[in-house]
Amino acid sequence: MKLGYEPFDLSHVRTYPLASRQSKVRHDQFAKPWAPDSGLGGWLASLPRILAAAELDAVVAAMRRAHDGKRAIVWGLGAHVIKTGLGPVIIDLMERGFVSAIALNGAGLIHDFEVALSGATSEDVEANLGPGTFGMAEETGRDLNAAIRDGAARDLGLGQAVVDHLARHPPAFARASLLCAAGRLGIPVTVHVGIGTDIIHMHPAASGEAIGAASLRDFRYFTSFVAKLEGGVYLNCGSAVMLPEVFLKAVSLVRNRGISLEGLTTVNFDFIKNYRSETNVVRRPVAGIGKGYSFTGHHEIMLPLLAAALKS
Repeated sequence: MKLGYEPFDLSHVRTYPLASRQSKVRHDQFAKPWAPDSGLGGWLASLPRILAAAELDAVVAAMRRAHDGKRAIVWGLGAHVIKTGLGPVIIDLMERGFVSAIALNGAGLIHDFEVALSGATSEDVEANLGPGTFGMAEETGRDLNAAIRDGAARDLGLGQAVVDHLARHPPAFARASLLCAAGRLGIPVTVHVGIGTDIIHMHPAASGEAIGAASLRDFRYFTSFVAKLEGGVYLNCGSAVMLPEVFLKAVSLVRNRGISLEGLTTVNFDFIKNYRSETNVVRRPVAGIGKGYSFTGHHEIMLPLLAAALKS
């Protein structure tokens, strides 16, 4: 069959009145010009109630409901959150009751520990890799491994062991450390590692038995946190693989026990959308029972914005 140059007949195309259509955006959702004398609260109220701005408002509301209703708010923090200087912001949230427990990956533990000891962290990997000095800071490898070995011998979790170590040996920069604040406020910290992924595993003092036993104990502690998330909030901030995988397995265990997670809100903050955090945090755990939200942006802007919104 050959086709010719014949224009399509538009004479009977059907239309409808614009006013009868269900539209996704309405004028009453639009942004409003910000009045500087209204402060931050006024700025937040001036945002459009559309897409990410509306979702930020929903997350703030969910966290306030959890806080006021004495429901759990559990934070999973990747290392980048700590090394971009957000410890004081998270500590303030801890002090105001918006943090029930914290889960870290191994690098997050290391960065916060170095901040506590020396007030600085995050070495230049490229500069130190060539001469073979990357990851070889003496105190980091020696003291963290000693704390983990000692804690494992006393049946402590990995995070618990390091928090206890810092409480018994107060560091110079405790005020800037999440771990020290957790010890002071009685907020549990768990640490979830893969052997060989962290610089302290390169040190002669590293014990696979101690690291593995302590981190497995932390997984079971973390699962008990997840079991208390009915009506609560779980935030995954800056972990693309480790913590989303740990969270999903904890959710599976909790559901295996028949424990309700009804009304759970999950939130992911990261630079880009990653497969595991989107599926294992934002979608799968809340399917049919809650709501998941995803925000893409720099931690050093997005998390202070969230914290400020909770204060406004």
